[in-house]
Amino acid sequence: MATRVARPESIVETDWVAEHLGDDNLAVVEVDVDTMAYEQGHIPGAIGWNWSTQLNDTVRRDILSKAQMESLMGGSGIERCSTVVLYGDNNNWFATYAFWQLRMYGHQELKVMNGGRQKWIDEGRPITTDVPSPEPRTYLASDPDTSIRATRDYVLEVAGTQNSVGLVDVRAPDEFTGKLLAPAHLPQEGAQRGGHIPGAANIPWLSAVDESNGTFKSSEELGEIYGKAVNPDQEVIAYCRIGERSSHTWFVLSQILGYEKVRNYDGSWTEYGSIVGAPIER
Repeated sequence: MATRVARPESIVETDWVAEHLGDDNLAVVEVDVDTMAYEQGHIPGAIGWNWSTQLNDTVRRDILSKAQMESLMGGSGIERCSTVVLYGDNNNWFATYAFWQLRMYGHQELKVMNGGRQKWIDEGRPITTDVPSPEPRTYLASDPDTSIRATRDYVLEVAGTQNSVGLVDVRAPDEFTGKLLAPAHLPQEGAQRGGHIPGAANIPWLSAVDESNGTFKSSEELGEIYGKAVNPDQEVIAYCRIGERSSHTWFVLSQILGYEKVRNYDGSWTEYGSIVGAPIER
């Protein structure tokens, strides 16, 4: 991708990861949509996180609490000073979801491996089924930075109003129009109604990816794609079905394009599409 990235420290290439494997202060973490993929082979030394059980409170249907984040990070052998490189399948859907949550709780040394799991494998780089056993650490998280998260009440407040908040629906067009309640290859569950939040622009998350190798498109290309619907001066809320695809767009807007006010609505359509009386468009 082009070098003119707003926060280049947030992205690393596979070459960089290969060169730094084994560094004392580096933690490589794989987070996949397919929760069985890690067991089939991963970057040597990489820790595996299950998005459905380790990055969510399965009882509250919520992101991790501060205490849960401290337990996950400490149990993974990660300290506040550690450099964490995240990667995964599906062009890093859940790698960016993990990045978003870790950033919310104040971890600064965060990077996403451009191209994710598939690019590493396609380049013939080493993988292993050995599972590391990191020494547990004491991790102290910051209080959550809620400025990068949109809640249901906040979205209801801005939906369909003529103000400075831009809504980006990153789902596929058939989900946006209400034809589908979920991606075609995933179960039709969650929301009670199809459609989209009033005033939202449909920019599918895949628009940001070079499909030949899974890497992010250049910042110039991304600027053209998103600049048609939102601009850097306005607050932007991205959403999808459960918040992982929209975290990918949140990453693009905030880390690559440098938008200063970007929120991820992790409740997304599963929540919004089931709210009694909430306005929708089709």
